[in-house]
Amino acid sequence: MAKMMKQAQDMQGKMAQMQEDLDHIMVEGVSGAGLVKATATAKGELKSLDIDPSIFNGEDKEVVEDLILAAIKDAQSKAAERSQQEMGKMAEAMGLPAGMKLPF
Repeated sequence: MAKMMKQAQDMQGKMAQMQEDLDHIMVEGVSGAGLVKATATAKGELKSLDIDPSIFNGEDKEVVEDLILAAIKDAQSKAAERSQQEMGKMAEAMGLPAGMKLPF
């Protein structure tokens, strides 16, 4: 029983460390052939937005807004994918079956 408790505590520690690590892993979403770039953490928190000044034209306001949204959605999608990859690595390291979703 003590061994199981120790393993559970180890897993909790590893999960906490992984959650912290996800704050430091950055992913980049891109739209408009690189004219708009959104950077987010692997947790999906938007950190920066880079917009090429060439797209600013008063008549193209809706296009610019769409490009910004597309870049943010791309970054969030990549963040979710990266987060799942990292959790999969941790599950594998703990000897859990492939495809098991973490956290439980």
